[in-house]
Amino acid sequence: MTGSDFARTLALCGCLVVAAVVLDHASQSEPVALRTPLASFPTEVDGWKSTRTVEFDPKIVTILGVTEYLNRVYVREQDRTQVGLYVGYYKSQRQGESIHSPLNCLPGSGWQPITSGRAIIPIPADASASLAAPSIEVNRYVVQKGLDTLLVLYWYQSHGRVVASEYWSKIFLVTDAVRLNRTDGSIVRVIAPVADGTAEAAARAQDAATHFIQTMFPALDGFLPS
Repeated sequence: MTGSDFARTLALCGCLVVAAVVLDHASQSEPVALRTPLASFPTEVDGWKSTRTVEFDPKIVTILGVTEYLNRVYVREQDRTQVGLYVGYYKSQRQGESIHSPLNCLPGSGWQPITSGRAIIPIPADASASLAAPSIEVNRYVVQKGLDTLLVLYWYQSHGRVVASEYWSKIFLVTDAVRLNRTDGSIVRVIAPVADGTAEAAARAQDAATHFIQTMFPALDGFLPS
């Protein structure tokens, strides 16, 4: 572990400790419900059509501590490109009920990161009005298990705010608990298969995932609390 990695680890640990203390004392905060159940999320968005919904084992749901979730596969009709959409919503984040980072879940499922970084996704004007900028920054990972390779894009979203950084998501969790008396939040993840594991295939997967995010993002406002 490098010095910078160690410093980031200490910073995250500090955030988690502070968050635990604040959330423990914010016992009077009211859980916030979704505007609309996630099961009602559109099954068709601008050429993308849901082909199936994947339900988690109840034990996994318990481990995640998620209040409500959506886990679907969408296919773009013009070229049969597939993407997976997961939205996990937590109406209150208490001890044992906080958002689980894919950085912990994916390796536990056998997926190992090949590349990591961030990506900027431009958002349509009608959907970015409530955001501070006309684009969102998301985490970008390419992961591999055996012969299979996936592109993973994910972010944290709450109170009209999109955050890629896990550190900042914890900081905002604490400040919102104090300022708004709210600890609700969500994680949104989009995955796309990388056909042959090459850089060109990863670029195609990136284009497909970006297009899907741009088309489905406006719909999130009708479900996630602002």
